[in-house]
Amino acid sequence: MTANLAAILYLIAGVCFIMALRGLSSPASARAGNIFGIAGMAIAVGTTLALPGVEDYLWIVIGIAVGGSVGIVIALKIQMTAMPQLVAAFHSLVGLAAVLVAASALLAPEVFHIAVDGDIRLISRIEMSIGMVIGAMTFTGSIIAFLKLQELMTGAPLVFPGQRLFNLLVALGIVALAIIFCFDQSPMIFWIMTAVALVFGVLIIIPIGGADMPVVISMLNSYSGWAAAGIGFTLDNTVLIIVGALVGSSGAILSYIMCKGMNRSFISVILGGFGGEDSKAVKSDKPHKAGSADDGAFILSNAGSVIIVPGYGMAVAQAQHAVREMVEELHKKGVKVRYAIHPVAGRMPGHMNVLLAEANVPYDDVFELDEINSDLSSTDVAFVIGANDVVNPVAKTDPQSVIAGMPILDVENAKTVLFVKRSLSPGYAGIDNPVFYNPNTMMLFGDAKKMVEAIVKAI
Repeated sequence: MTANLAAILYLIAGVCFIMALRGLSSPASARAGNIFGIAGMAIAVGTTLALPGVEDYLWIVIGIAVGGSVGIVIALKIQMTAMPQLVAAFHSLVGLAAVLVAASALLAPEVFHIAVDGDIRLISRIEMSIGMVIGAMTFTGSIIAFLKLQELMTGAPLVFPGQRLFNLLVALGIVALAIIFCFDQSPMIFWIMTAVALVFGVLIIIPIGGADMPVVISMLNSYSGWAAAGIGFTLDNTVLIIVGALVGSSGAILSYIMCKGMNRSFISVILGGFGGEDSKAVKSDKPHKAGSADDGAFILSNAGSVIIVPGYGMAVAQAQHAVREMVEELHKKGVKVRYAIHPVAGRMPGHMNVLLAEANVPYDDVFELDEINSDLSSTDVAFVIGANDVVNPVAKTDPQSVIAGMPILDVENAKTVLFVKRSLSPGYAGIDNPVFYNPNTMMLFGDAKKMVEAIVKAI
């Protein structure tokens, strides 16, 4: 394959990846976006394998067969609720790949055509250092995120005295080691830098609590992209540079959007300390009004308009199909029903939209916070299922709260609030929700799926 033809094919692959990102920006076009992404990757891989420098295909074929088989098995078995931790696990593999490529370039620079008279070029050492450091941080950081999301370790922030100063010193140490390596080319310095970067990835994620996990996932996504771009320079692979830059920049933008949705700065997320799984153990004995599925069915059936606010609890219970059935029954009774989605609902950006699309909920019935929030005050029923912090008015009333200033869905303004939840325990932020105890709120305690199915039956 000629260099010109390869450049053209890489350009086509790059355009496909841009179209993939564009398609994935909306549930309505997500399927087409996935197709563009698959096509772009197929073109990129095929072009790379056809280049003159590729001589031994055996290990490549073995790698594709093993990796493809594992990917197919995971795709067939993974539950939608486990998607956030799956994404974190995949990010770790991208980071590990960047580390291994940098290590390979150090051990055999002549194979990568980056050696001059036996020494690695200065620019290549810089590229290797950047790609390896970001990759190592992404690898271990993503593993910690996976463990927290999978509840194999506590989701609460893990902090110790002087942690921020210690992390700063470690970061400065990595920079110093990278500078030394760029001028010394010592393999020992490279391996020490790798080890420190791996430790740093753990240090920056352990102080981050469960409530900030959506931002962490998009942040690690950005890291993996920049790691890939850095290694793309080492491999002199145009499409890897393009794809890495696209993933890195889009991940950074998504992190900004998520932070804005939580009214938190990116720096405050990195410094950690917001929310964790351990808060679930807290209970409240304040007076509240509890109802049954029959009560909920009666209120919903006699409403003129209903706004459903789904949260991670709905995802865990796999209640989205039952909710769609409930909406269909309400439509038969002439009830207007819409869905209100908070930017950080669930544990991954867009998680709720995907779940609802999986249940064949019409896209036209799903609205973002800014589009529907003002309608809650004129709505007969706000049906909150598995959400908590995103509807907590403390964000507006208590400047000292950890969620102070976070935009919320104003469900308390609805004429009636039906709250489907297992208990009165607080959300990941670890603070009580006063909506539970309002006169216009009825708590429907129980598993979300079973409760909604009982409501459907009663309707």
